[in-house]
Amino acid sequence: MQDILTALCDPTRRTALAIVWDGGEHCVCELMERLDASQSRVSRHMKVLREAGLVIARRDAQWVRFRRNPDLEPDFRAVVTAVLKAEKLLEQEMA
Repeated sequence: MQDILTALCDPTRRTALAIVWDGGEHCVCELMERLDASQSRVSRHMKVLREAGLVIARRDAQWVRFRRNPDLEPDFRAVVTAVLKAEKLLEQEMA
């Protein structure tokens, strides 16, 4: 649980996780564009998410594609979903 909470503490990682949490597969190039971040920055953040077991990666030619880890324990998945939902609600209130 500590690895998951540590991974979730960074706003860029939460945004990246929200993108891949839809169940689809997303390449680094898409994450770079949506996060307005360099390839190395995105890769560092995704490494933390991968090491926490939240996402899995697949190499596709020169790109790496990320998606939500389908084997993540349901309780951990619920924590992540709750954090992402709470953040989205806060963003809507601030708008």
